Amino acid sequence: MALTTTRYKTTTGAGTLAALILVLVFGSPWYGDWVEDNTNANTAGGWFLRLLAWPAWRFDSDEPVRDLLSTNLRAILVVVLTALFLYALPGSQLARARGTLSQFFAGWSAYVFAGAFASLFAALIHSNPTLLGAFQAAGSGATYGLFVGWIIGIACLGGYRGRAS
Repeated sequence: MALTTTRYKTTTGAGTLAALILVLVFGSPWYGDWVEDNTNANTAGGWFLRLLAWPAWRFDSDEPVRDLLSTNLRAILVVVLTALFLYALPGSQLARARGTLSQFFAGWSAYVFAGAFASLFAALIHSNPTLLGAFQAAGSGATYGLFVGWIIGIACLGGYRGRAS
């Protein structure tokens, strides 16, 4: 059986890899500690750098176990749901040529949806969950996706939809 490779990246793979890197690097405890100590939340740059740390993941914390699980689940779900939405959104599937704006917007919107739904699902297992808290969490996830999702959109540009032959 011969293995065939393609020189083209897939839209879903590129966007998922970009999301994984964003979550691993900017959601790390080290980045979170650095951004808290070295940025001002009242400036646009400081606000954006703190927003990058939103899908935080931690292994040691003073939080209750249920809250720690909820936080880590949110970070995992951002990546998994990004892959799911990139696969499901038709914009990049219907694009006739690689590199079209539909791929950019499909990647960006996939990250907005992934952030909102990941936060919504994670808020439901957080300690003392409320419907209002879940809606507010979904809003913060959508805000994260709106302001950071353009990175995923750029990663999706030029991606190939289909099987390698």
